[in-house]
Amino acid sequence: MADMTTPPDDTWTFEEALAVVSGVDGAVAVVASADTGAPEGAWGDVFVFDADSDDRRFPFSTIVTQDVPGFDTASRLDRDGVYRLNIGVGRDVFRELLGFDPAEHARHRDEYDFAEADRVLPHPAYAAQSWVSVVTPGPRTGEVVQRLLVAALDRHRRRGGR
Repeated sequence: MADMTTPPDDTWTFEEALAVVSGVDGAVAVVASADTGAPEGAWGDVFVFDADSDDRRFPFSTIVTQDVPGFDTASRLDRDGVYRLNIGVGRDVFRELLGFDPAEHARHRDEYDFAEADRVLPHPAYAAQSWVSVVTPGPRTGEVVQRLLVAALDRHRRRGGR
């Protein structure tokens, strides 16, 4: 049986994922660094915002490259080449993708291996806020990720950037 937590060779590299999120029409991707004023723990992570808004408080998508000990380690991002793409999809899309309401995530949490590559999963920490995640997207999730990013930006705009 294959280890589903080891990303297949045909998954996206971090650079390819960054190109995909940066390529969403109307989106701007910001890589956190000392120059952007981000806290050191976020350096290297990507925050994707509405390019038409000056408000950079609420991203509609992120790419995280590292675990946060004591808070978010379920995806095991400490493995070589592994990162997690996160998307705020809203309650209806979350339910459509995963089959349950975001508020029910705690009841379903044990059903998921949050380190599994190339699968749409509830976000391990923000599922209740209607976020999904994909560890190292690839052939199983690439198309849906691109559609979800476009829809997430549209939803973000309709909600006034939140």
